[in-house]
Amino acid sequence: MNKSILCWILPLVLGASWIIFANSGKKMDAITHQIQLAEDKGDPEDVVPKLRDALQGMEGERTFQGILLTFLNAGVIGVFFVIYVLPFFAQRVSHSIFDSAEVLEKDFMRDARSLVAQGEYQRAIESFKECARAEPLNRLPWMEIGKIQEVYLADPAAAIETLQHALDQQEWPMEDACYFLFRLADLYYGAQGDRAAAVAIMNHVIEQFPDTRHSGNAHHKLHVWSRGELSKSPAVEAASEPVIDEAAKLVAEEAEFSERLRQKAADKPDAVDLS
Repeated sequence: MNKSILCWILPLVLGASWIIFANSGKKMDAITHQIQLAEDKGDPEDVVPKLRDALQGMEGERTFQGILLTFLNAGVIGVFFVIYVLPFFAQRVSHSIFDSAEVLEKDFMRDARSLVAQGEYQRAIESFKECARAEPLNRLPWMEIGKIQEVYLADPAAAIETLQHALDQQEWPMEDACYFLFRLADLYYGAQGDRAAAVAIMNHVIEQFPDTRHSGNAHHKLHVWSRGELSKSPAVEAASEPVIDEAAKLVAEEAEFSERLRQKAADKPDAVDLS
């Protein structure tokens, strides 16, 4: 049965039941009043016993009607709960669970990423900025802008400026702030070759967020950078040169010795057979 038809029929049935129940109560009140009047007159016509029997029968019927009306009310409430209330709460719960930041990201950033795919990088940047204004605490638009500037526009300095602006314009949660700082450090160290700035950012993370995994990651990154710089240092390169020269010298001497043996064998006369 169609929901709309059911929603019309059930209230009508329930309303009619309440009207019947109320009318039976009025009839019982009228009979009670008649009994009272007859008793006041001394019941000359002997109608009080008949009226009491009728009143008792109506009381039984009204009790039965009340029970049926109670079940009918419960049924109507249950039907409306199942059809309207339960789906409403189920939708709200599912929305809160599944419609997370990923859905917002899709709605807000789909057009911007489409522009990136089309090569419209400047328009994509403006679209991502609109996304950032719509969701101020969402770091993804700023990270996408920095990626466009670094990768597609080959302008890491602009990417650094964008991420620094995003970091400075408001107070970010620790996770987001550290994400910006680590990304800036990578840009300074890798794209700009500014090791001092990158190290300063990592030291800032260590001081600002001690005893966190971000501090541990910063220590690890500094250690990796220091090992990389050590392997490229002049002292290490100079120390490796004698090893290379000595190996080359041994190879040359072996070749020279082999050449001398070959020449000596060629210059020696054939042996004479004395037998």
